[in-house]
This record gives sequence, structure tokens and C-alpha cells, in this order.
Amino acid sequence: MLDIIQSIRLLDIADILIVAYLIYRILLLIKGTRAVQMVVGISSILMLYFLSTYFELQTLRVVLKTFLGSLLVVIVILFQTEIRRGLARVVLPHFFQTKHVEDSDLEEVVRAATLLARRRLGALIVLERDNGLKDFLEGGFRVDARVQAELLLAIFHTSSPMHDGGVIIHKHRIHSSGCLLPLSQNFTIDKRYGTRHRAALGLSEETDAIVVVVSEETQVISMARNGRLTPFKDETQLLATLRAIFHTKKSAGPGPAAAAKAAPPPQPEAATPRHED
Repeated sequence: MLDIIQSIRLLDIADILIVAYLIYRILLLIKGTRAVQMVVGISSILMLYFLSTYFELQTLRVVLKTFLGSLLVVIVILFQTEIRRGLARVVLPHFFQTKHVEDSDLEEVVRAATLLARRRLGALIVLERDNGLKDFLEGGFRVDARVQAELLLAIFHTSSPMHDGGVIIHKHRIHSSGCLLPLSQNFTIDKRYGTRHRAALGLSEETDAIVVVVSEETQVISMARNGRLTPFKDETQLLATLRAIFHTKKSAGPGPAAAAKAAPPPQPEAATPRHED
């Protein structure tokens, strides 16, 4: 035993730690998805194969061996969504990353989210990071305008034809609105969340984008990131979190809280039925 311990090199320890970390990341990636059931099924087949070998059940062993011979192809087909999601989350060094958002853009987004929540208007605002969102831009309305709270307010107003779907901010500009986002397949999501929140989580699961979501029912502003939804009590906390994620510096001028307070109060409107889309 002592000889074995003495023969272990630092590279062997590093090798074990890397493999353990990769397994841990894979488990996190498939947690709460249908892939967990598939992993259990494949593990059961492997266990059955070893049992057939041990008890010399030749016919069953040959059948399972034929299936396991193409296991790599089966894994790629069954887990293509998880594999794509994992590869999309590969983090580039900071000096290779493209800056898509300025601090002034973050302030406008937070101010818009605050005003939308006060007026009970739902919203989905996507902030692009390193993973491109071209696949989701094609189905929306091209806007190509500066990031302004008033424009976001107009887009998500119920009378606007572009209020359904999400707004995607790309390279410091509102690129498109009314974009269709993928729904999360996570079955552990709280049942009180509607389609809007599931779309925010779905995009954050497939890409590294940050999604700010406003609930028209509860008036709560949340942020979806890496498949997790975080509600915020106030706009100051949300802005600080976004600044930390995008590595931006505080710009001069009044913050979004003061700007939102200075905004004129909403005019009374005729009551219209709303639902959580």
C-alpha cells in the first residue's frame, strides 16, 4: 500500500481532480432535466450487461454487447441538447470576450424594468454576452435603436404589436423585439411561474445570456442566469448585480432609481384583462 501511495505523482492527482470536476459539471448540466432518466436507463443496461457476463447468460450478453458497441452514437443522439448547451458555456478568456453592453445600457434596462413593474406590464429583456443569439433574432421584429427605457416601455405596452416575446440587446443596441425564446424543460421549476419565466430560464440554460424578466401579476423583477431565476427586491440590487456580471463601471448622472422616481406617473387606463404570457 505504501509503495502505491509513493508512486502517485502530482500529475496523477491533477488528472483525477480534472475528471472529477468534469463529472461534477456534467451532473449539474443534466440536473432536473429528462437526461437524468436517460442516464439511469443507460446505467441499468450496463449493470444488466455485467450481470449477464457474470452469470454466463450468453444470448443476453451478445444482445447487450451489440447495443453497447454503438453506445457513443446513442449518447450523442440522446444528449445532443445537453452537449450543445455544455459546449456553448465554454468560457473564453476575458481578453477574447466582446463587450455587448455599456453601463448606460444597464441603467436604462433597470429603469425600464422598474417602470414596467410599476405599471404591471410584463417584459423579457435579453442581454447578449459571448454566445451569439442569431438563431433567436430571425423570428423577431428588427428595431436597431439605442437602448432607452422609454422605447422599452413602448415595446412592452399591451397595445404594441411587438409586446409578445423578448427584446434582445446586441452590441449596445436594441436589435430586435418579439423574439421567440425556447422554453425550459426543467420539471423542478416552481408551478407559479408562467410561460414568460420559463422562456427566460430556457434561454439562460442554452446560452450565457442574461435575461431580465418582469412579472405583470406580482410586479417582481427577476434575472435568469445559467438556468436559475433570481428575484430582486429593488432596482439598486439588480443594477449592482448586472454591473458585476458585465464588468462595467458606474457612469456619471442619476441612477435608475432616481430617474424612475422622476418619471411622470402612469396615466389611468381602461381596465383590460391580462395574463402571464
